[in-house]
Amino acid sequence: MKHKADLVVFDMAGTTIRDNNEVEHCFTQALHQTGLEASHDEINAMMGWSKQIVFETLWKKQLTSASSEVIQLHTRKSFTAFRRILEDHYEHTPVVPAPGCPEVFSYLREKGVKIALTTGFYRKVTDILLRRLGWDMGLDSRYAGDGIINASVSSDQVFLGRPAPFMVFRAMELCNVTDVRRIVKIGDTPSDLAEGKNAGCLYSLGITNGTHTKEQLGACENDGLLTDLHAFRTFMEAMV
Repeated sequence: MKHKADLVVFDMAGTTIRDNNEVEHCFTQALHQTGLEASHDEINAMMGWSKQIVFETLWKKQLTSASSEVIQLHTRKSFTAFRRILEDHYEHTPVVPAPGCPEVFSYLREKGVKIALTTGFYRKVTDILLRRLGWDMGLDSRYAGDGIINASVSSDQVFLGRPAPFMVFRAMELCNVTDVRRIVKIGDTPSDLAEGKNAGCLYSLGITNGTHTKEQLGACENDGLLTDLHAFRTFMEAMV
């Protein structure tokens, strides 16, 4: 029997990849190195966004009277520092799938449901993560294929990243899926939930063992909050 979903669009860090606040730690290092001030709550509220947009947003808040040229100069400086720190971290620190992720991927492949990964990361660090996990196997130059996953989309490959829906739409294109109402989106941030809702997905689900708590995600429009990817597999099994 055909599954009710044709495609599941997963977030990466905090959803399919274990994240012990590593991204936030790298982000904080870049803030300190470049003189940018931001609280934990400010950073956490923008998790899942394109990281360049996050830096730009924070610099606009800190330098309220600065010209756009000055804002862009500071943004580039912070983003360059962040890239160096983040790439070094992921090249030299173990990269581990989130609990339940291999089992969920296997289940979806058995059922003929395609798997796409979207992320607020830019392409280079996304490639580092895919390579270190072996998830790049079978992907072509468009980042589409029939390996462990079927598509990968980073925030710098679309017009706007989350919470805009364009990464979901790009994943549809790469996976040859034409009906957004047959797509499930899952992630661990408010921007993931908003991305799924803005795209019109059948379900936009939150996972609560990542960067945000059940209470934080519960304040956002959603179609369900799940404790981990084991619970997500149960959810998908019930959809058949």
